[in-house]
Amino acid sequence: MVFKNYYKILGLETSHVSIDEIKIAYRQAAKKHHPDLHVGDKLAEEKIKDINEAYKILSVPASKRKYDRTWNSYFGKTQKAFSTKGEKGVILNMFLGKVEKEERKGQPNSKKNSTKGENIETQINLTIQEAFYGKEKTISLRTIDGKIKNLSVTIPEGIGEGEKIRLIGQGKPSENGGKNGDLIIKIHIEDNKKFKLKGNDLYTDLLLSPWEAALGTRASVASLDDETKIYIPQGIQSGERIKIPGKGYKKGEGTRGDLIAEIKVVVPKQLTQEEKIIFEKLNEISNFNPRSEKK
Repeated sequence: MVFKNYYKILGLETSHVSIDEIKIAYRQAAKKHHPDLHVGDKLAEEKIKDINEAYKILSVPASKRKYDRTWNSYFGKTQKAFSTKGEKGVILNMFLGKVEKEERKGQPNSKKNSTKGENIETQINLTIQEAFYGKEKTISLRTIDGKIKNLSVTIPEGIGEGEKIRLIGQGKPSENGGKNGDLIIKIHIEDNKKFKLKGNDLYTDLLLSPWEAALGTRASVASLDDETKIYIPQGIQSGERIKIPGKGYKKGEGTRGDLIAEIKVVVPKQLTQEEKIIFEKLNEISNFNPRSEKK
């Protein structure tokens, strides 16, 4: 009897981990072994299938406890057991309540000549925040018989624009008994009023008053997860940019792109009487002429 070691599949060394740690391990494993990153690798689909299966069981406290109890009852806490493609025997699927026999090497395969069903491709839109932090999304698809099918999709944190998530077996069914096709979900990250994403860099506008731009100041710039105070040099112009390293979008392995703050000098639409007097005085005494600067 052979069991799959779900903790090992997710890269965890022990079963004494929290649900949050399991989620983090799943996201890292799913991103590392994504089939689209291993084109031509026939084992990639099986690997991601095992990763999804492991997460499905271990991310729910009740099924995790049941899995741990069953594992310990058969193998004990120290004995190792792991199902790989090269191992043949019986896999007990205690969560589906059935025993499935693997085909032995050399045994005739009744599905040898069967063909896999067609893949289905779709796209989902994410906000920058959803893509940055990761999210569980529900998508609805219409099946060939006209029914609506809802699927839950785990979006790993830091997923990139144009990346794809593959749901094994959620595509069109085979016409001659083969495996179902897959559902391939392309990610589109939408810009918003505050941030624009370009590669791993985030762009945002930093609004300054004319006197702040002229005199220089310190200003707070909001990133996706906090605020950073930066120094604005005197005489800065609209359109100039200030780079804030490491405050952009996630690049992987704990690194991030940059946050680019683009300066926009904003003139007040309405002035108090005192402000108007000051501006009129400034107009009288100043020799600055922006139109002559361009000559």
